[in-house]
Amino acid sequence: MVQRTKSLNVAVVGAGITGLTLAAALRRAGVDCEVYERTPAFGRIGAGIQLAPNATRLLHQLGLADPLSRVAVRSTAIEVRSGETGALSGRVPLDDCEDRFGAPYCLLTRADLHSLLASAVPEGTVRFGKACQSLDETPEGVEIRFTDGTSARADVVVGADGIRSGVRQGRVRDEPVYSGLSVHRGLVPTDRLPSFFGEPRSTLWSGEGKHFVSYPVAAGRLVNFVATLPARQWHAESWSEPGEVADVAAAFADWDEALHTLITAAESVTRWALHTRNADLPWSTHRTTLAGDAAHPMLPFMAQGANQGIEDAFALASALAGGDPTDPAGALRRYEHARRPRALMVQQMSAGAARSFHAPDGDTTVVDALGALTDLFAHDAELLEPSP
Repeated sequence: MVQRTKSLNVAVVGAGITGLTLAAALRRAGVDCEVYERTPAFGRIGAGIQLAPNATRLLHQLGLADPLSRVAVRSTAIEVRSGETGALSGRVPLDDCEDRFGAPYCLLTRADLHSLLASAVPEGTVRFGKACQSLDETPEGVEIRFTDGTSARADVVVGADGIRSGVRQGRVRDEPVYSGLSVHRGLVPTDRLPSFFGEPRSTLWSGEGKHFVSYPVAAGRLVNFVATLPARQWHAESWSEPGEVADVAAAFADWDEALHTLITAAESVTRWALHTRNADLPWSTHRTTLAGDAAHPMLPFMAQGANQGIEDAFALASALAGGDPTDPAGALRRYEHARRPRALMVQQMSAGAARSFHAPDGDTTVVDALGALTDLFAHDAELLEPSP
C-alpha cells in the first residue's frame, strides 16, 4: 500500500467490522481518520462469524495474525450433511488454505473479531453516541450532523453503518425487502456437547425449505449454530432480537437427532429477519461513499458478508492513500470501480446459494454451490485496477 504523510481527513460513520477495519487500514496508510458510532459504548453482540483467507490475509497485514490465532478456530473443512439423516454428502477441504492462499479459514465470534479490530485503532479514534442525522456536502467538504445536535466536518465521509445505514438513507429512501427467511443464532459451551460438534470445521445440514450450520468458536470453548427457516415477515433488521429455543427445536424436530442435542443445550437464541436491498444504487458522490453492508447487504449463505466489508476497507484505504488529496472524487470512483463488480457477484452468489441450500435434494446441490467458494479466496483487495 502507498504510504503518505499528508492526505485527506476521513470520517467513518459506523464502528462495526467494516468501519474499524477501514480506520485501522487508513491509519496504517498515514491517513487521518475519525470514526463516529451511534451506540454509547461497544458491546459484545452477535454470535459466530467465518473469516475466509481473502479477509484473514488482510487482517494479518494489520498485525492481527497472532491475536486472531488465540481466539479463532482454524477450520479444516466445510462438511455438508443430509438434514433428515445426518449422512455426509460432501466436503470442501480448507486445511490447505495457508499453503494455497497465504492465510487460514477462521471460525470465531463476532465479538472477538470486533474487539481485535478495536485494539488496532488508537484510543480516541471512535466517538461514541454519534448517530448520523444528515450530511451536507459541498465542493469544499462534508458536514455531518448528529442527532445529539453536534456536527463534524471532513474531506470524505464513508458510510460503514450497516444494513440500516443513515448515510445510505440520506441519499435514497430504499426499503428493505423481506426474503421470506429468518435466522436463529445460538452459542453453546462445547463441554455440554458430544465431541462431534467441537471438531474444527463447519457443518451444514440441508433440506427442503431450511438449513442448519454449526461450528466451534472462541478457541474451541463454544459452538455456534445458525438455523435458517421460513418465517412470517417482521420489520426488525437486527442481529440481536430475542428468539425462542423451543421454536428452533420444533422447526428441526424431524431432522438429524444430533441437531436436537445441540439446540436444546442452548439457553437462549437471537433471531434475525433476512432482508435484501436495491443493488443498483451508486455507492459514491464526490465526497461520500458506502462500504460493507451499507453498500451491498447480502444474504449470509456464502459466509462472505464481513469478508467483503474487510475487502472494501482495504481497497478504499488504498484508493484514498494513493490518490490526489485535491481530487477525492477520483479516489472514490477508483474504489467503487474496483470493488462494485466483485461485491455484487458475491451478493448474487449468496442469493443463489439460498435456493441451492433449500432444494429438495439440498444436501447434494449444496456441495456444488460451495464448490465455488474457494474461487473467492485468492483475491487481493489492495490491487486496484485503474479506472477507465
